[in-house]
Amino acid sequence: MKFEDYIMNVPNFPIEGIQFKDITTLIGDGEAFYQAITELTEFARDLKATKIVGPDARGFITGAPVAAMLHAGFVPVRKPGKLPREVLKYDYELEYGKNTLCMHKDGVKKGDRVVIMDDLLATGGTMEASIKLVEAAGGEVVGLGFIIELLELKGRDKLKGYPIKVLIQY
Repeated sequence: MKFEDYIMNVPNFPIEGIQFKDITTLIGDGEAFYQAITELTEFARDLKATKIVGPDARGFITGAPVAAMLHAGFVPVRKPGKLPREVLKYDYELEYGKNTLCMHKDGVKKGDRVVIMDDLLATGGTMEASIKLVEAAGGEVVGLGFIIELLELKGRDKLKGYPIKVLIQY
């Protein structure tokens, strides 16, 4: 399946000069979404994943169905104040400031084989922070899965040493 046929380009969103890759048309098509999730699930299955982690919010869209298909747990990564129990936090730098991500402290345990899923690999900052949270909890990150990779932003450079599955590259 040519997944790129299901991606809409939205010029100047969210700001002037950005060509936004909209996945809502892919996830809105039952067959295309099923095929995308199936490919990401096969990747995670081959890596013997026991947990799937997904950053807020589109990592939930890709990660939760993969976890369900694997009969594995899903662990959300969110911004501060969004998770109700004790969390691990990771602060990281952005081009325009700082950000913090959180994960329930008991979401991942020592020995868990974790694949982290998100919709987009851009600069790699969110994924790098998610990896740090999983590792701080004692989990082993065994792979990273994405619907889209924006090659010019070189996010993959921050993620060396991890198997990566991408469905579409721009």
